[in-house]
Amino acid sequence: MHVAHLSLADFRSYARAEVPLDPGVTAFVGPNGQGKTNLVEAVGYLATLGSHRVASDAPLVRMGADRAIVRAQVVQGSQGGERQQLVELEINPGRANRARINRSSQVRPRDVLGIVRSVLFAPEDLALVKGDPGERRRFLDELITARAPRLAGVRSDYERVLKQRNTLLKTAALARRHGGKGADLSTLDVWDQHLARAGAELLAQRLDLVAALQPLADKAYEQLAPGGGPVGLEYRSSMGDERLVAVTGREELFGRLLEALGEARRQEIERGVTLVGPHRDDLVLKLGELPAKGYASHGESWSYALALRLASYELLCADGGEPVLVLDDVFAELDARRRERLAELVAPGEQVLVTAAVDDDVPGVLVGTRFSVENGTVVRQ
Repeated sequence: MHVAHLSLADFRSYARAEVPLDPGVTAFVGPNGQGKTNLVEAVGYLATLGSHRVASDAPLVRMGADRAIVRAQVVQGSQGGERQQLVELEINPGRANRARINRSSQVRPRDVLGIVRSVLFAPEDLALVKGDPGERRRFLDELITARAPRLAGVRSDYERVLKQRNTLLKTAALARRHGGKGADLSTLDVWDQHLARAGAELLAQRLDLVAALQPLADKAYEQLAPGGGPVGLEYRSSMGDERLVAVTGREELFGRLLEALGEARRQEIERGVTLVGPHRDDLVLKLGELPAKGYASHGESWSYALALRLASYELLCADGGEPVLVLDDVFAELDARRRERLAELVAPGEQVLVTAAVDDDVPGVLVGTRFSVENGTVVRQ
């Protein structure tokens, strides 16, 4: 698939922008702070309903505007069997976002997931290796949703139940601390059931994903840094890794989660927060026998982060249909060897979008369309 046209209204620095795009490589070149990343961020937002730069929607709306529009003409399939769809998201901070497909049909925002699929490489990717567990959980969950958009509903259900359960636990904890009788916890068993049910589905998907990513990440790391591996991906559960040994399916995971919630209940009531579940898990990245976090060098960390993205790309391709590859100001961060190897690996992609401060930051193998971006103006060279 590829994006044939990108339209923005009041998105970030753009009052209006109309950008025709071709298959193959497209580079957006211009000084920092001129709006290059805003363009590829919009493509990523259509793919994930989120930004790789900020946690909330408010910064995405141009100052003085009350909403932003991101719209894309998407071409799916190969020549002779192409199908076009127009997908639109209206971003309304503080209110519900809105979505349309082919202008006429208004749908839920999460219903557009899967129309645009993308894999993003960005300087922020170092956080996958060096950052907190939340970065790695987000990586897994966004990839899960890219592969199976219906699972956005599972993630939403889990987050909703977790919020309700935490509210109940917090109320109970506050009451105990102030000498009260305590909150009514009669519904906690019901919330445990709901949390374990949604959590088991999410956990099963993560475990399957890690197993599929492992060989692809190891292969990609070898391509980027020959002889530097092997790499290993290990899922670490908040309910104890021994509970995942020989688990055969979702029902067993459901039972294990319920059991772990029961064991943690007293501590959870005291602390007022849910201590067990996928929201507390981590993906341990190993380089050789050691965890990459804390032991890998800066260059090794970069290679590891890039390998995870390349593995994601291979996995999505295997599922059917190439995603858009987005490389946001990545090449300036890499040494010459990694720059050339990464460029060679991504160059064959159906659509590759690159941002760079200067032309020299775009490797020569990435030949294609160039746009100059300056003062919020996008001009084809």
